[in-house]
Amino acid sequence: MIQLTPAGPFGKDRHPMLPVSLDELLADLRECFRAGADGVHLHVRDELGAETLAPARVNLVVARVRELCAELGTPVEIGLTTGAWILPRLTERVAMIREWEGVDCATVNLSEDGFEHVMQALLDAGVGIDVGLWAPRELDLLTASGYLPAAQRVSIELDPGEPYFLQGTPEELAQRVNEALDDAGSDCSRLTHGMNDWTWPLVEDAFRRGHDTRVGFEDSVLLPDGRLADNNADLVRAALAMQSDIRAHND
Repeated sequence: MIQLTPAGPFGKDRHPMLPVSLDELLADLRECFRAGADGVHLHVRDELGAETLAPARVNLVVARVRELCAELGTPVEIGLTTGAWILPRLTERVAMIREWEGVDCATVNLSEDGFEHVMQALLDAGVGIDVGLWAPRELDLLTASGYLPAAQRVSIELDPGEPYFLQGTPEELAQRVNEALDDAGSDCSRLTHGMNDWTWPLVEDAFRRGHDTRVGFEDSVLLPDGRLADNNADLVRAALAMQSDIRAHND
């Protein structure tokens, strides 16, 4: 799967074509799905452009994306964030998540307090758990929680910046995480991606391992050669070209 992450928590200061409104999002997704993306990781926005977990808005946006997928005849996994920065009070966040509809999976960050409660709320709502694992040190938290066997996917999300300021190459860190997951007996799917300078090395690493990956303005606005992408669809096409090159080399 090539998952699109069209905006994240960012605004148009990151890229003028970053989609903020619902109309902008749907137009962006149309081009990205046509380009070959078959998953999307959404940070749902309200009518004013602020991130929200409110069920009414989440369910509306997800339904509109489903309508687009049906129109295009393209099956797409729809994933959401459960980020604590959007709604810091855990009890309110969990209550909202329990009312989500039509969501395939949602990312739960192990770095956030109360992540186990969020995971349980997703299970109760029939939404798959996409574990957001940001550093090798978080593996102990994941295994101790008891939720690893219930995970739909582990997203290995590596960034040299906050909060862990990881040292070493992104490929070495990805190897450590994958080995530890193997040792823990995890057989759920894995998605590997990075941020900024680590984006494309980890997209390549994911393809070489046969794992899912993701691209989009949330992670980087640059193409593999360092040029600014015109839009998110450019990033999807670049990822598919990289995947094709790797497959051709392996053959």
